[in-house]
Amino acid sequence: MVPSITTEPVSWEAERAELQAVLQSHLFARSPALTHLLSYLCEKTFAGESAQIKEYSVGLDVFDRRDSFDQDTDSIVRVQANRLRKRLAEYYASEGVAHPVRITIPVGQYIPVFKTIADQGPAPVSNPPMMPQSRAPDGVRWRPSRRQVWVLGGVVILVVLAVAAFLARNRSKVQPIIRSSYSPQATAEPAVGLPVGEEVRILAGASRKYVDHAGKLWSPDSYFSGGTVVPSAVQHIWRTQDPIIYRSSRQGDFTYNIPLKPGTYELHLHFAETFYGPENAGGGGEGSRIMTVLANGQPLLQDFDVLADSGGDRTAEVKVFSDISPAADGQLHLSFSSGKSGSGMLSAIEILPGIHGRVRPVRIVARDVPYYSNDSHWWSPDAYFKGGQLTGSQEPATDTDDPEFYETERWGHFSYAIPLAPGRYTVTLHFIEHHAVAGNTAPAAGSGVASGDHVFNVFCNGKTILANLNILEQAGENRPLVRKIKGLEPNAQGKLLLEFVPVTRYATVTAIEVVPE
Repeated sequence: MVPSITTEPVSWEAERAELQAVLQSHLFARSPALTHLLSYLCEKTFAGESAQIKEYSVGLDVFDRRDSFDQDTDSIVRVQANRLRKRLAEYYASEGVAHPVRITIPVGQYIPVFKTIADQGPAPVSNPPMMPQSRAPDGVRWRPSRRQVWVLGGVVILVVLAVAAFLARNRSKVQPIIRSSYSPQATAEPAVGLPVGEEVRILAGASRKYVDHAGKLWSPDSYFSGGTVVPSAVQHIWRTQDPIIYRSSRQGDFTYNIPLKPGTYELHLHFAETFYGPENAGGGGEGSRIMTVLANGQPLLQDFDVLADSGGDRTAEVKVFSDISPAADGQLHLSFSSGKSGSGMLSAIEILPGIHGRVRPVRIVARDVPYYSNDSHWWSPDAYFKGGQLTGSQEPATDTDDPEFYETERWGHFSYAIPLAPGRYTVTLHFIEHHAVAGNTAPAAGSGVASGDHVFNVFCNGKTILANLNILEQAGENRPLVRKIKGLEPNAQGKLLLEFVPVTRYATVTAIEVVPE
């Protein structure tokens, strides 16, 4: 028998029994926060109150937020729900692998769904296995009990998982570096990880803290001297899911003296031009605001033009600097001075534990919350993008140890401007085609492209790195496709500008990894 996950009706008793089994498991016993969240969501569903399961109510009832809880500035519910999805996937791949009922939290919602493992018909065998049962009377066909079906299904799943793990382990040894169809951990750079240490995030000009989509805490303005606080009424900021970071700024001539422990740090300076520009109050454009930035008296940015560097107004601009250290007095001294036009400005400061001689790896997954992959890498929620749309699929990915990783994608005609320090980088792109959609506009005659296929090009800083990519043709349906491109360098603005341009229908990407060489 071949087991599959279906959404057949599940009895109330079976649902509650499965919830108790999950809550009492070793995986959930060590995480009271996730246990509380799962219990709350299921109990609300059992009580017929699914309509009341909203991000706001979960924040108040589960995470003790006050009535003033603002989902835009505090992403606690989204972050914890993503952790819960990941923990449930781990549970059903280990302790709960043979369970006939499974609990899932679909991406994009908080209402739990109970699913059953059903049979898709008998497998063709020449000699059916002998069962330790009394012989059935002649003419009467033997049928296994429901319990036996569950046991058999569990055994089949265990065997399939063991075979898949064996094949994946051996396939990773011989898979070519450019083209593959396997799990994320097979493409990671094992020698490079994220350093651990204190992180500093400051919102210039802000009077309140903010928790971003990645679950990171940004502090109100501090350690500054001079300058003027300038708020902005602009709502949408390109290339970020967190426009609040860019809705206030410190402008003029000012300094920040930030205390740091001895060590190597990576500095991210955040800017967004919301005053100058064709559609903004200040008019003008490039050349309207010029500034210079120093770190401990050494120039970081000379005659820096935010609008020209970002390619437009109302656009998040991030500058990245490696090998930053505090001065002899234990402080990082940042100086911002106005140039020949406009006033100096800053939206935010981010200081991260650094790696000597290189920047931290950048890992972005196309979803609005962070993700921990099976290789224990932390993936940032979608960032640095412009254009396209996010979507998710419930069709499980095959031929990967981490199918949940491939549940979401950004699709359409879009780009990513990933800020980096000078150097050479390896970019790994993760794709998947969950299904072929019939009835789309047919491609041009003689193009060799099947009707309905996604075909697209990928450019890096204007140069083609993937041409006429057809995921269905190269990997098949619901199977990951991974492409690795080496030797890429940032442009003059310090960015890898990755453009995904449709040829037929739409372009798509699931995740982007950038690792220094």
